[in-house]
Amino acid sequence: MADIPGKALPFPAPAKLNLDLRITRRREDGYHELESIFCLIGLYDTVYFSLRDDGKIIMHTPVEGITSEQDLAYRAADLLQTASGTKSGVEIWLDKNIPTGGGLGGGSSDAATVLMALNALWKCGFDRQALMDLGVKLGADVPFFIFGRSAFAKGIGEKLTEIDVPKQWYVVVKPPVHVATGKIFSHPRLTRNSKPSIMPSFQTLQPFQNDMQAVVFEEYPEVWQAYLDLSAYGNALMTGSGACVFVSAESKEKAENIYRQVSEKYEAYCVEGLGVHPLFHIDEKVGESSSG
Repeated sequence: MADIPGKALPFPAPAKLNLDLRITRRREDGYHELESIFCLIGLYDTVYFSLRDDGKIIMHTPVEGITSEQDLAYRAADLLQTASGTKSGVEIWLDKNIPTGGGLGGGSSDAATVLMALNALWKCGFDRQALMDLGVKLGADVPFFIFGRSAFAKGIGEKLTEIDVPKQWYVVVKPPVHVATGKIFSHPRLTRNSKPSIMPSFQTLQPFQNDMQAVVFEEYPEVWQAYLDLSAYGNALMTGSGACVFVSAESKEKAENIYRQVSEKYEAYCVEGLGVHPLFHIDEKVGESSSG
C-alpha cells in the first residue's frame, strides 16, 4: 500500500449484496437481461484524492495485475474529465477492504465514488442521472452505487427503481477462490429463463434466489462448501456471480454470534445493511468541508 499523504481527502465506497438475482433472458448481443435486488452494506473501500491543477490523473494504487490506465477508478476519473471538459487533475489512492472476485462490487463502487467525489471536487455540475449515464460505460453495477439506495434492477442492471429493504445485518463469507464472471455467464447450464416480476417488492420476491448459484457450486466446490456451512444459520445465498455467500439476521447480536462461529474457518464480515450511500448528499458535505 502506497503512503497516502495527510492532505488527501478520503471518500467511502461501500460494497453491495444481491439479495435476489434472476436471469430472464439472453439477448442477441450476448448480454443477459436480469432482475435483482441490490442492497448497500457497511463494508468499505476508501478512495483518497489530492487535486492537481495541471490536468494530470495519477493512479498510485492500481489493482494488482493491471496498469493504472486500466483501473476502473482511473477510467472513471478520465471519463468525467473528458465529459466535463475540466482542466483539473487528481491523484488517487485506493485503500481496499472489499475482497475482489466476490460479487460484492468493490471495483464498481470505487469507480462510482470517483465519479461522485470528483464531480463535487472539480465542480463539474452533473446531476445524479448524468453521473449514472456515465457510470454504465464503466460497468453495469456502477449506476447502482451512484443511485445510492436499495434498488430493484432490470436490464443488464442499469434500470433502477427504489425498493424498500427492511433493516438487517448480514454475515458475509468469502471462500478461498476467485470466480470468473465470464465463465459463469457463458456456462451452458446457466438458468436464463426466470419469469419476470410483475409487482416486485421485498415481500413478493420471497423466497429469494440466485440463478447463478447452481453453476458456481458446480464449478467451484469451495463456494458450495461455504454455502453449506452458512446454511446452518439461516437462508444462505450467493451474491452476484460469487464467490461470496451471505446470510441475514434481524439484529446485530445475532449477526455477531454467527460471525464468531464462521470466522474461525473463513474470511468473514459482519456488516449492517445501509439505507443510503454515505455520499448520497455529497455536494452538501463537500461544501461544508470547503467552508469549514
